[in-house]
Amino acid sequence: MNSSLGNRLGNASKNILSSQLQPRKPPGSRNSRFLILGITGLGLCLLGLLMVLSASSVNDLQIYDNAWHHIRRQIIWFVLGMAACVTLIRIDYHRLRSLSNIAIGVAGFLLLLVLVPNVGISANGSSRWLAVGPVTMQPSEVAKLAIILFSADHLSRKGQELALTKNPLKLVLAVTGSFAFLLILEPDFGTTLIVLAVVGAVIFFAGTQAKTVLQLFGLTVVGATLLGMTASYRRQRLLGVLDPWSDPLGTGWQPIQAGAAVTNGGISGVGFGESTAKWGWLPEAHTDFIYAIIAEEMGFIGSLLVIGLYMVIGLTGLSTALNAPDVFGRLLAAGVTIWIMIQAFVNIGAVLGLLPITGITLPFLSFGGNALLFTLAAYGILLNIARQSK
Repeated sequence: MNSSLGNRLGNASKNILSSQLQPRKPPGSRNSRFLILGITGLGLCLLGLLMVLSASSVNDLQIYDNAWHHIRRQIIWFVLGMAACVTLIRIDYHRLRSLSNIAIGVAGFLLLLVLVPNVGISANGSSRWLAVGPVTMQPSEVAKLAIILFSADHLSRKGQELALTKNPLKLVLAVTGSFAFLLILEPDFGTTLIVLAVVGAVIFFAGTQAKTVLQLFGLTVVGATLLGMTASYRRQRLLGVLDPWSDPLGTGWQPIQAGAAVTNGGISGVGFGESTAKWGWLPEAHTDFIYAIIAEEMGFIGSLLVIGLYMVIGLTGLSTALNAPDVFGRLLAAGVTIWIMIQAFVNIGAVLGLLPITGITLPFLSFGGNALLFTLAAYGILLNIARQSK
């Protein structure tokens, strides 16, 4: 018995010693992605507040006799968005799985409701908003987050082959197709493409067979091309990328003025608040075309810095996805990261004249309460996963 007890004590001491000699992660290394994402996202938000003030103040003074009209609203939405972000950081993301079906149902209902005459608010030929008292909301922003949560939940369930003929992929594709159809009816072609791209990324990160991914990609490209060419205004925007001067006072006006603003900025910019494009030359300067104002006032250096910050989010977000604790976290992180990156790519590409204008805002930077709120909410989920990543 004594020898047995001695052996046990000897083994225990060896285990303790070996555990102490094992290399350990430096303190805080586990949270490095969390810190990088948090600082980068907050930096973009604060820059966005400054640029919204600069881009909107001139028109606000002329129209509302108050240069602070838009920036005050944006600050309120920023505070609400930060509250949502912090809340979702503190709540374990696994608890969101139980809300996926509810979220997709609410988003689908809102997308239907916005199409009802005298219920949905129309502007510039599109019905994309709902009025809730004095506040307007855009159901498409709800739909982006809901479709990511729904897809991540169903595609991370065990024991189900991810092929076109099997669930849960068939269910995800059916819901995505329904959402895309409702978005096209608004019409909101830009958001439709983003939803399809995000769901495609989630499907890819779920480990779907390469053949299936290529089939879905091909169908999406063909469908998007056909949709882009069927409506006359979409066709004009697509062809306008090749030659905006063919209609300089129509579809080419915004690309031409955005290009002039970017060129005027030069290397170091004209200085904060000194943009000339915002003086009525560039419509939607504080929303869709805020990157043009950034390029004019901060120059090539500032505009390149913004792209660099988005690249940091993209690389760190995908690293978070690859090191997530489980498949559900991996798919959520990938979906949110691709959402932000694709939307930034489409917006900046349109400003630079490389892509058609879609009316898509620049994440964290553009004016838009709903967009900022739901982007920060989704970012809170990404930060939550980053904090728990390996």
